[in-house]
Amino acid sequence: MQKKTFVTILFSLLSIFASGQIKSEVSETVELMGILSRTAGFQEFSKDLAGQYSKDTEAWFAQYREHPTVAYYKELRDKNGIAYERVTNMAVHLKIEKGKVKLVGNRAELTGGWQNVDLDDFVKRLNKFYVDSRFHEFFEQHQNFYSDFLKQYDTNVMPYIYTDWYGKFYNGTGSDERFRLIIGFTHGSTNNSASRQLPGQPHEVFAVCGYNLNPKTGRLLFDTSLPLHEFNHSFVNPLLENNEKVMQEVGKKLFQSSQSVMEKQHYDDWHIVINESLVRAAVIVYFYENGFNQFAMNMLNIETIQNGFPWVLDVVSALRYYATHREQYSTLNDFYPEIARFLNKYNMK
Repeated sequence: MQKKTFVTILFSLLSIFASGQIKSEVSETVELMGILSRTAGFQEFSKDLAGQYSKDTEAWFAQYREHPTVAYYKELRDKNGIAYERVTNMAVHLKIEKGKVKLVGNRAELTGGWQNVDLDDFVKRLNKFYVDSRFHEFFEQHQNFYSDFLKQYDTNVMPYIYTDWYGKFYNGTGSDERFRLIIGFTHGSTNNSASRQLPGQPHEVFAVCGYNLNPKTGRLLFDTSLPLHEFNHSFVNPLLENNEKVMQEVGKKLFQSSQSVMEKQHYDDWHIVINESLVRAAVIVYFYENGFNQFAMNMLNIETIQNGFPWVLDVVSALRYYATHREQYSTLNDFYPEIARFLNKYNMK
């Protein structure tokens, strides 16, 4: 009986591994950076979408709004544009060891304003906030809350997440990346991607998804597309870096024609609009290729009508063409110039 049970468990584990499924997790450094940002008044981390957790956070950390680290951090936002994904990027490059916050990984990965910051000074100041606010005590007191939600998230979202799709779709081979899905309990509607390379370790790609309660019903919101979206960024964004000249003209035209809509979503540059377009189309293609056709049709409607990306339909067509011509295009980077042509046809409509 014991042998049979062991074999059953082993088979289940192997099945999960083979399908590329992962589990959600909580990160103390993601919560630390999120709560520091909230305490400093960053709008994107202050939306009170976490119910009692938002109240607990406010009750605990409101007294630290005038803390020297908070004042310094506000200056970083004003001078260096530290916000949104840049907060998350720092969070995944931190670890807490023996009660001390430390910087890990390649410092060159900290871009978008961080390159102009004295990182050692920042970490020193962050440690001051961490200790003075008794942050670890707050984090430990909420372990049951974190754990209960992660179980629900894994039940409602993770059965639809297959990380092995990414390597096959983008590179035609299996992926060597380690996928990490972290819930940002202070992030609200802010969702970000990030990546890091630790010495001697697989390259890690992160989807940091916010914890949300429906403000009208108080019920938890589970959106399968969000982690898929954020994971795609780690594969899509480098493609534009490799092909900027190919996409520049069409990207500028798209941005100019949709600037007011894009800027309302904080997309203030043509590079962002192109990457967002490909990521959103890739999520739809993912749903189609994994048999979730209703999800795909729902997302297509949301992106083209609600989110102001009507050309996503053309990008989906391009990516589905790519998927059926892999003998000609072994990687999406090989196909990238064709995406520009598809988008140019949209511009001429």
